[in-house]
Amino acid sequence: MPKHVGGEDGALDRVLHALSDPTRRQVIERLTEGPATTSDLARPFDMALPSFTQHLHVLEHAGLVTSEKKGRVRTYRLAPQPLEHLDTWLAAQRTRWTRRLDQLDSLLYDLKEQQR
Repeated sequence: MPKHVGGEDGALDRVLHALSDPTRRQVIERLTEGPATTSDLARPFDMALPSFTQHLHVLEHAGLVTSEKKGRVRTYRLAPQPLEHLDTWLAAQRTRWTRRLDQLDSLLYDLKEQQR
């Protein structure tokens, strides 16, 4: 399968990659409560701050969070647009697979009727 690197597919790839890690998913969940500083976000995790900030960079690169620096304090906020794009993509996949399963169900029903 070709690797997508640009456009909407690239953006979706970055979002899926960012959400593939449980630490990053927990950060996203925390940010649904409101903005938080780097140290506030890092507090629940047992890892060095430089390692944790790499997770924040991945989230920011995917467009899932934005950050603002005031003095020495960086604050992160959730950016919902990439999640909306992911939801749209997932809904399209769900529709496609529901249609396919309905077709399979219909085929199996027809085959069963033919055996009677």
